[in-house]
Amino acid sequence: MIVPVIKLDAHFTRAGDAIAATGGQTLARWLVLEMVADEPATVVQVARRLGLTRQSVQRVTNLLETDGLTEYLDNPLHQRSKLVRLTSRGRRTLRTIQGAQRIWADKVGAEIGEADLAHARRVVDRLTRVLARHAP
Repeated sequence: MIVPVIKLDAHFTRAGDAIAATGGQTLARWLVLEMVADEPATVVQVARRLGLTRQSVQRVTNLLETDGLTEYLDNPLHQRSKLVRLTSRGRRTLRTIQGAQRIWADKVGAEIGEADLAHARRVVDRLTRVLARHAP
């Protein structure tokens, strides 16, 4: 199972980078934009959701802020841990990327079929939960 999943990940990473490029971004930057699209979040919260280190998310978030796609806000729950929020430019960029992603996903989905995709999603979700409980 490990080798096929790693191969699948490589395909998703290449596709993700190509899709993100439609908005002038990388896959890593797109993922962070997605994580703060609905509501502001701390870097630690984003890192946990993505299963990444805080340091890597902090680096990406700083770049997004420098480019005017995100901004830092005071966090009423924690003085030193700022919230990250999309700017209007960040929202426009994310909409561009999401549009390209929908086109790609519709094309791939049409070949695989809705039922098989739904089943694959359930299996991947279950496998993820089980692996989280049995990490080496």
